[in-house]
Amino acid sequence: MRVLISADMEGATGVTWPDDCEPGNPAWQRCRTMFTSDVNAAIAGFFDGGATSVLVNEAHATMRNLLLEDLDPRAEMLTGRHKDLSMVEGIQHPGVSGVAFVGYHTGAGTDGVLAHTYLANSITGVWVDTVPADEGYLNALVAAEFGVPVVLVTGDDLACRDAAAYAPAAVTAAVKDCVSRYAAVCRPPAVTFELIRAAAKQSAALCVRAEPVTGRTFQVEVEFDAAHLAAATAAVPTVTRTDVRRVAFSADSAYTMIRAFKTVTTVAAAAVENRYG
Repeated sequence: MRVLISADMEGATGVTWPDDCEPGNPAWQRCRTMFTSDVNAAIAGFFDGGATSVLVNEAHATMRNLLLEDLDPRAEMLTGRHKDLSMVEGIQHPGVSGVAFVGYHTGAGTDGVLAHTYLANSITGVWVDTVPADEGYLNALVAAEFGVPVVLVTGDDLACRDAAAYAPAAVTAAVKDCVSRYAAVCRPPAVTFELIRAAAKQSAALCVRAEPVTGRTFQVEVEFDAAHLAAATAAVPTVTRTDVRRVAFSADSAYTMIRAFKTVTTVAAAAVENRYG
């Protein structure tokens, strides 16, 4: 049994403030240890549950945040940017039996610690076929297309609650309880390590590949906080400006959908000005 861990940082133990997860900050350096601890807990739990191999895909920001030197030596880590499937790179390999979303968070325009969707502030909402979609939802659609179940979700209590929308069978582990976007009641790493490890061990039983979900088409809408971002992203082929701050596109597969979405966010990020957004 091979398990993929998609590891994001905003939902990690102790992370509540932008500096905690923005590379280069002293607070980020400190929180990298707790982030790595969460991932190691999941690795340990999956091996406890019978996994034979674990691949960790670094999925936050520069995708160079986890401390490889402190990683459980039984696992491998895919680190660095510009991957075909971004946060769920590795899901396309036939040997993967299940995927865990570790350190995940709620989506743009919702409550939750450091809530956002891909871009920290510029995106105010994302919908797939009119359904609100956060990063977990988007990545779960890709996983389903490859027949890989989402078996574990960790993050704050609201991220764990939202997982029911895209992975109702998944085991969840809340490492903190949201108070506001920048505040949470946090449990210490020694506590969350055991919490995540137990959840991962339990979720290992769910690592059974399913029939790939194919033949779907997707209509994706993205809303920005400024009109010029809609104008900029509408230059992407297949993307249409549907309102002053909204664009939309269609995709004939989840693979195409997530790549098109990544293109839209990359263009939007490049169009953000330093002070005015």
